[in-house]
Amino acid sequence: MELPDFMSYTNKFSQSEFVEKISRIAKRAGAKLVYAALILFYTLQSDQVSAKDKALIIGALGYMISPLDVIPDAIPIVGLSDDLAVLLYVLKTVWTDVDPSIKERAKERLSKWFDEDEISEIDNLFD
Repeated sequence: MELPDFMSYTNKFSQSEFVEKISRIAKRAGAKLVYAALILFYTLQSDQVSAKDKALIIGALGYMISPLDVIPDAIPIVGLSDDLAVLLYVLKTVWTDVDPSIKERAKERLSKWFDEDEISEIDNLFD
């Protein structure tokens, strides 16, 4: 799958819309997508991340929030696959700057929406 120009979605990102969408789609999206989104969201709040990486993160999260993307979110099963691809691409790019405490914070939040079996999806995040 070729990634879309997710940087054109930077104006779509807002903290409140992110929280609303991730809460609404959590179960349907799966633990892997939600975990990646939460890590990026919490990394965005860190002062340890470069402005360039923050711009990438904002673009990816804006793409996830936007109802206009390559594969519409409303399509069952595959509708969020493009969102996951964009999130994982950006997460791989910034992974070395992600503090372990951010990963733990995201995992704690994940446990509010998913049970242990579902959370085990994140063990192979980039697979």
